[in-house]
Amino acid sequence: MTRAAQAIGRRAAGRNPPLPPLLFFTDPARTPDIEAAARRLPRGSAIVYRAFGAPDAEARARRLAQIAAKRGLVLLIGADAGLAARVGAGGVHLPERMAARARRLKRPGWIVTAAAHSLSAARRGLAAGADAVVVSAIFPSNSPSAGAPIGPLRLARLVRAAGGPIYALGGINDKTARRLLPAGLVGLAAVEAIRT
Repeated sequence: MTRAAQAIGRRAAGRNPPLPPLLFFTDPARTPDIEAAARRLPRGSAIVYRAFGAPDAEARARRLAQIAAKRGLVLLIGADAGLAARVGAGGVHLPERMAARARRLKRPGWIVTAAAHSLSAARRGLAAGADAVVVSAIFPSNSPSAGAPIGPLRLARLVRAAGGPIYALGGINDKTARRLLPAGLVGLAAVEAIRT
């Protein structure tokens, strides 16, 4: 999967702000050792830390910020611009319901991404100022919130119609990532494919 993400990233080079070719989305149930997974990421990737109300969210975010700084990664904080600012993160990732806030949350040097589960949601996120949109689910996923997978052909049509940078998330691994190379993506995103 890393090779496919890097190949996609090379094609998408030159964007401003520069966008990582690979996003690692944390999930306490599916990636219990987040720090170990983050240490395995290739340079230039991003960690999307989703705290889900964890009481130790700031301490964990600070540890991830240290790992990111040492390893040449970008740290995005899910749905919490205040936490992102406090720990010196590189930006935020917004759930679809918060995508309209993208432009207001933007700070110099930050990357703001937004989730989308349809073409209309992707267009709204981009129009609201998100630097990129993460579309899911592409393939069958273990996420409890994943909808029906859209598949690589519908994804490619969505990418062409959306009018901006799109990441793919959901069921992406070494085998499925290759099927997305022609889709026109800016990068790939995964949860469980980044194993400790």
